[in-house]
Amino acid sequence: MTFTVAIIGRPNVGKSTLFNRLVGRREAIVDRTPGVTRDRREGKGRLGDLRFTVVDTAGLEEPAGDVLLTRMRAQTETALEDADVGLLLIDARTGLIPLDHHFADWLRPQKTPVILIANKCEGRGGGAGFLEAYALGLGDPLPISAEHGEGMADLWDALAPYAAQAATAEAPEPAQAGAGAEDGPLQLAIVGRPTVGKSTLVNRLLGEERMVTGPDGGVTRDAISVSWTFEGRAIRLIDTAGLRRKAKITEKVEGLSVGNTLRAIRFAHVVVLVMDVQAILEKQDLSIARLVAEEGRALVIAVNKWDVADDRKGALRRLADRLQTSLPQLRGVAVLTFSALTGDGVDRLLPAVLGAFQVWNRRIGTAPLNRWLADAGERHPPPLAGGRRNRLRYITQAKARPPTFVLFASRPEELPESYLRYLVNGLRDAFDLPGVPVRLHPRKGDNPYTEGR
Repeated sequence: MTFTVAIIGRPNVGKSTLFNRLVGRREAIVDRTPGVTRDRREGKGRLGDLRFTVVDTAGLEEPAGDVLLTRMRAQTETALEDADVGLLLIDARTGLIPLDHHFADWLRPQKTPVILIANKCEGRGGGAGFLEAYALGLGDPLPISAEHGEGMADLWDALAPYAAQAATAEAPEPAQAGAGAEDGPLQLAIVGRPTVGKSTLVNRLLGEERMVTGPDGGVTRDAISVSWTFEGRAIRLIDTAGLRRKAKITEKVEGLSVGNTLRAIRFAHVVVLVMDVQAILEKQDLSIARLVAEEGRALVIAVNKWDVADDRKGALRRLADRLQTSLPQLRGVAVLTFSALTGDGVDRLLPAVLGAFQVWNRRIGTAPLNRWLADAGERHPPPLAGGRRNRLRYITQAKARPPTFVLFASRPEELPESYLRYLVNGLRDAFDLPGVPVRLHPRKGDNPYTEGR
């Protein structure tokens, strides 16, 4: 068994920097701007031989009537409640402020034990703040520098007892492996423009208020991943920041958020593109969908807020027209309508995701492929190349994820794009490959199974 460590503290004390240090890579956005982290982010922490789950949280602040701050505070409280131990960070260079004392008073009666961490103790600047930390009444503070990696040995000593407790606890029964479990969890990214309801959808799927939501754009800043299981299938669900057009991105933090979202798309297996029913498949939506296709990911289009749609038939007609004219490379993509707020129709999303994942992984035998190629070439022969016939000799599937094929021809460089599109569409229809990118690479060569005969 492993144990869980929650990192808490007021804004800008280095929580995300320590999180990145413990997981061994820059997963959380780090910036001098307070309040960058809003949702709780989980990662696999490692410190020497210790293995644990580490949770980065929003900065502890007094809500004072602010709805967003109230929701962020609730996320932090939930993280602490679910953890085996909390790490309360203070900024040793700034020293204690009244907010540190306020939250220390709140933490003392909590059931979760807390380790006091004096961060930014590198050099001489943190000495005074480190000594002040004793006044919080939470035991001896540990001096560290999350940015420079100093004090990690002392942190190991403090966390080791919790690892020992986890090791002696009764081990749970092994979970049933779902389909495809040997390949690890299905990586599912939820993307879209701001305020289309991505975080609301994630909360609805998980059945809990896991993500902070609000009516204003930009509430989600990090790409937050949550491990989850649906019908025995392990899923890593990733909620992302809203993607706006590049010209509208003015803040540094938003630029970092967009970078995290693009990285989530690149590492996803299936991407759910969420859009608002009142603004279906606008220019930015098309840009996101094309990016998903270029990265070779499977796509599911999700139209949210269907409960407030004025003209449902008209909306679906406009969507179908735009898909046909602007996204031919994803012909047959699954389209779902629902309301993340009420939950109506959300139950159809995950089956569609699993279906797209199966198509994305599909492999086709060489024999049926070449029978299809012969038939396609007879129905519509390739155009002449330099006055001579261009022979289609052989086709094979090079890989899946996405389905990728290599076509051997006598003059591959003379095959026009229109003819290659004809072949790709034929592959889609003949072998049931809707809604995923299909790649076809023409190469010069003979049928390898007839060479020398």
